[in-house]
Amino acid sequence: MPRVTYKVPSRRRRKKVLKATRGYRGARSKLYRTAVESLHRALAYAYRDRKRRKRDFRRLWIMRINAAARLSGLSYSRLLRGLKKSGVKLNRKLLAELAVNDPPAFERLTKLAKEALGVESGA
Repeated sequence: MPRVTYKVPSRRRRKKVLKATRGYRGARSKLYRTAVESLHRALAYAYRDRKRRKRDFRRLWIMRINAAARLSGLSYSRLLRGLKKSGVKLNRKLLAELAVNDPPAFERLTKLAKEALGVESGA
């Protein structure tokens, strides 16, 4: 009975790993075992950082909103509370976009928030 070696499937497996690690430095793209380790690590980082990217953007938006709100004499938390009271339903991404690219519109939103909170807007 002939000996079975599974040559084609194993070669395909190895080629798939080496193709995925093209562009890695040195042995990480040439040697199979090193390439497998690098690929596993890269995939783990990619999975982790897809989650992390959402956190990072939320933090960035909050920082931008806070900076713009403080120019109008409000803190971030008071701005959001005022907007919620006045019935404005904008997410943080849009608020940050307005704060950076359309300051007059953001100023109108801060006035709305101040009115809802009952704060003097003469600042």
